[in-house]
Amino acid sequence: MLGNFRFDDMVEKLSRRVAGQTSRRSVIGKLGTAMLGIGLVPLLPVDRRGRVSRANAADAPAGTDPRAKWVPQDNDIQACDYWRHCSIDGNICDCSGGSLTNCPPGTKLATASWVASCYNPTDGQSYLIAYRDCCGYNVSGRCPCLNTEGELPVYRPEFANDIIWCFGAEDDAMTYHCTISPIVGKAS
Repeated sequence: MLGNFRFDDMVEKLSRRVAGQTSRRSVIGKLGTAMLGIGLVPLLPVDRRGRVSRANAADAPAGTDPRAKWVPQDNDIQACDYWRHCSIDGNICDCSGGSLTNCPPGTKLATASWVASCYNPTDGQSYLIAYRDCCGYNVSGRCPCLNTEGELPVYRPEFANDIIWCFGAEDDAMTYHCTISPIVGKAS
């Protein structure tokens, strides 16, 4: 009990010293500055280029990375190893009446997306892909894929494919259905 009184006395002395040396205006000014700074954080630029895929995914040494065995192909759009699906986590919309760039009829495109840089084996280039969820119907269940090329943890949401991006949509469109994978541009 004696230790609690010493701590209380110490906190009281410190509080009184701070109160005696600062004014209310300076405290309010500092709080206002901090709140303004916190409010401006979302406006800071975010590196959305993604992590550029390996220069040649087929030549990656086996055993160095659990993803190294993933070799992209450019023939079957509905297969999980299609090059544009390098970081898809969900169902391919092409299997559900949509395409690589359009949602199936009756679904709504989510306003947010996650990005990845995928290697195209045909032209040897890496492209920035903006994965966008199509929302409004129950999960299609067709062509499920879980690829993690270039994925980062959820605290970097622009590169996290584990998030359902249907949030913020209308009430009837909050349900995830499938994912499209349009090309944004070449990765540099």
